[in-house]
Amino acid sequence: MASTLSPSAVTETPSPPETSARIQNAADISVIVIDFVLVMVVGLWAMLRSNRDTVGGFFLAGRDVTWWPMDASLFASNIGSGHFVGLAGTGAASGIAIAAFEWNALLLLLVLGWFFVPIYIKAGVTTMPEYLSEPFGGKRLQAYLSILSLFIGVALRISSDVFSGAIFITLALGLDLYLAIFILLALTAIYTITGGLASVIYTDTLQTAIMLIGSFILMGFAFAEVGGYENFTEKYMNAIPAIVEGDNLTIKSKCYTPRGDSYHIFRDAVTGDIPWPGTIFGMTVVAVWYWCTDQVIVQRCLSGKNMSHVKAACIMCGYLKLLPMFFMVMPGMISRILFTEKVACVVPSECVKHCGVKVGCSNYAYPMLVMELMPNGLRGLMLSVMLASLMSSLTSIFNSASALFTIDLYTKIRKRASERELLIAGRLFIILLIAISIVWVPLVQVAQNGQLFHYIESISSYLGPPIAAVFLLAIFCKRVNEQGGFWGLIVGFVIGLIRMIAEFVYGTGSCLAASNCPRVICGIRYLYFALILFFVSILIILGIPLLTKPIPDVHLYHLCWALRNSTEERIDLDIEEERHEEADDGVDSDNPEETRGCLRKAYDLFCGLQRKGPKLSKEEEAAQKKQLADTSEKPLWRTVVNINAIILLAVAVFVHGYFA
Repeated sequence: MASTLSPSAVTETPSPPETSARIQNAADISVIVIDFVLVMVVGLWAMLRSNRDTVGGFFLAGRDVTWWPMDASLFASNIGSGHFVGLAGTGAASGIAIAAFEWNALLLLLVLGWFFVPIYIKAGVTTMPEYLSEPFGGKRLQAYLSILSLFIGVALRISSDVFSGAIFITLALGLDLYLAIFILLALTAIYTITGGLASVIYTDTLQTAIMLIGSFILMGFAFAEVGGYENFTEKYMNAIPAIVEGDNLTIKSKCYTPRGDSYHIFRDAVTGDIPWPGTIFGMTVVAVWYWCTDQVIVQRCLSGKNMSHVKAACIMCGYLKLLPMFFMVMPGMISRILFTEKVACVVPSECVKHCGVKVGCSNYAYPMLVMELMPNGLRGLMLSVMLASLMSSLTSIFNSASALFTIDLYTKIRKRASERELLIAGRLFIILLIAISIVWVPLVQVAQNGQLFHYIESISSYLGPPIAAVFLLAIFCKRVNEQGGFWGLIVGFVIGLIRMIAEFVYGTGSCLAASNCPRVICGIRYLYFALILFFVSILIILGIPLLTKPIPDVHLYHLCWALRNSTEERIDLDIEEERHEEADDGVDSDNPEETRGCLRKAYDLFCGLQRKGPKLSKEEEAAQKKQLADTSEKPLWRTVVNINAIILLAVAVFVHGYFA
């Protein structure tokens, strides 16, 4: 059946599939409780030691983070429970090619650290929309990109992570899907709302360690169960379900037989499910958007002590991104070998019996492996791994979304809002974001033939390329302006939105039945679509400025690559408007002399609303701002990170060549 979003498809709540063992023993429960307590202790420690009473302290951790927690936070922010469920599920369905999405990051992380972050730091910005408003001037581009980024956060990240995390909870504890979602979001929101970025980064560090240890143990159990790597490659190709007829459907053999190119990363340009031109070019376009311009990722780099720490974090994160192939994709393929009838089901009625969803049960590949293969205690550890990956991703997204709303939208509505008001508004917005995300979850369940990771990457391909285009040109081309950037984003978004809505309305189809979506809209594979959308956006962004006057260099110092090292002072395009606002600004509503009771002091301490130290003078603020915009490096450490970057590139070429 085609995966259309019929009312019944959207409203059905899948019951948890039957498993031989749920988490009901003392060993598993003890491990989960210990993990949860550890995370809360680390979060509380980071919360109390950090400066959370300023916007910069809450959203950028005071720009004092070293490379190793930054590296862990980059990895944990990216690797959510959606990766464990999605990568393993798609690996079970079609082989190793999906790992190319992970390995593509090795190059883009270096581009982020060496080319994009230095410009962002010199510009002195906290959010990505704020950066675009600096060279282009005006407010509409900043506001529009903020709203678009928040929409992508809900449609792409929060909903997919919440859905995949809830799958684990329903399997492990037998809870209703939406009750599990509510519990997860409530726990996650607590220390995001109170702790700020510093708390998120240090809890991410702990959770990354838990993720890596747990995933490594499960990989060992999985390969031992199938008799090693050689037996794994042979048995996967024979993992064919016994029930391949039913529901009055004629099912072709290709729908339930493993692909002939299952062990190839580069696949046929026309018939491949992930064609090689899309792997090389389309993926790269989407990765530029995600790794180099997305608030969640860039915000971690902006918190670094200096550029050497930022670059070292990008390199180490690149090495960690090699692991999902072995920790997630291959275990997902092993799950198909061990639980063929459930994971590889093809008849809709059988799939409903096993996982409650007609379009397939591949999303249950990794959870099934955990629940059926792991002994008591280790099963609890693996559920902790899932909770760690989910919570680390969600806390990162919530904090970044809060920064976008507070700095790029709320300050335009309330121009004279105090620092305290901004911090409270940012926290309240997280609660609103949670409610919207829950409503979106049913769409994730049935999209892209039930394969979560294809859903994630397809939505990225429809919404990300215009953003990648405008940031690339803003940094590397002085000729672009606000009109070109704004209309490039608008037109690109409309084109991508048409494709996305069409897929939701008509369905993406499946092997059993093609989608009814018109070929002119849905006939192009999503990675090819990303490439076309990218170049259409570039034509608009570059074309419109040719009809207008260029922006003088005096407004672009430190904001683009050619003028990044200029010693002259930049004059903002909106300087007159800013002066007018400053003249109208009233007395700061934060009164440090205000008398507060014990309860009020405790509340302020918990939420980071207390004042620490005297207010800085204008000269001190200017000196601090200059220090924060410094991108210089010590020659020794610059050489060390450059050599390691070259080694990482060599590793990337090798792994692509080996599995090509």
